[in-house]
Amino acid sequence: MQNETTNMLPSQILFGLAILAFIALVVVEKLKPYRRFTDKIDRESFVTNTTTFLFNNIILTVLRATSLFFVAQQFSSHGLLSGIGDNPIKWVFAFLLYDLAIYAWHVANHKYEFLWRFHKVHHSGKSFNTSTGFRFHVFDLFLEILYKCLFVILIGVDAYLVLAMETIQLFFIFFHHSNITFDNEKQLSEYIITPYLHRTHHSTLRSEHDSNYGIVLAFWDKLFDTRKELVPEKIGLDIIVAENFLQLFFLAFITEQNIKKLFQMIPRGRRSSG
Repeated sequence: MQNETTNMLPSQILFGLAILAFIALVVVEKLKPYRRFTDKIDRESFVTNTTTFLFNNIILTVLRATSLFFVAQQFSSHGLLSGIGDNPIKWVFAFLLYDLAIYAWHVANHKYEFLWRFHKVHHSGKSFNTSTGFRFHVFDLFLEILYKCLFVILIGVDAYLVLAMETIQLFFIFFHHSNITFDNEKQLSEYIITPYLHRTHHSTLRSEHDSNYGIVLAFWDKLFDTRKELVPEKIGLDIIVAENFLQLFFLAFITEQNIKKLFQMIPRGRRSSG
C-alpha cells in the first residue's frame, strides 16, 4: 500500500504541474494575446470549454473501469515492450509509439465521418485559446480511451508510465492551443507542436485544418507529409456555431449533410426579371 502511494506521487506532481501550466498560459494569453478576439467570443469560449471539461470528467469518472490506469495494471506484463526492463530506453520507445498512435488516431478523426461528427466539436470554437484544450465531446474522449486502452495492451507498459505520458500530452494540448507567440517559436516548431503550427489545424478551411495532426512531436507530420505552415484567416467551423455547452453536445448529432438537406428543403424565391 505504501509502495502504491509512493508511486502515485510523481503522477500527482506531474498532473499538478500540467494544471499550473494551464493557469500560467491563460494569464499570459490574457496579458499578451497573439490574436485578439472580441470579449464576447472569448468569454463564451472559456465558459463553454470549461463547462464541457467539468461535465466530461464527471461522466468519464463513472466509466473508470475502462480507464488506462486499470488496463495498464492488468496488462503491463504483456505486449510489445513488456520484455524490456523498466529503464530510460523503454520510456523513450514507449513515448514514441504513444505519440505516433495518437497522431494516427487524430488523422482517423478527420478522415472518417463517424469519428469526425464527434471530433468536430473540438473544431467548432470561433476563438483559439488554452481552454480549447478542454473542448471535446464526451463520446470523442470515450472512443479515444478505448483506443488508448488497446494501445496500452499492445505495447505493455507500467501504469505509472502511462499516466506520465498522458500528463505530458495534456500539457502539450494546453500549450499548442494557447493564444500566444514567442521568440524562435517557428524554429522550435521544427521539433515539437507549437501554437504556430496548431493554429493552422483550427482553420475554417478543410484544406487547411486537415493537417498538423501531431500532439507533441513535429516529426510525424513531416514523415507523413501532413505538415502545413500558414496563418489561417478564420478559426472554427463555417456552417455551424455552438455557443454553449448544450449546443456543443448536440452538435455531434448534426452533420454537414443534414444541413445541406435542410437547405434543399427550404423553398427559394425567384428573382424578378423586371
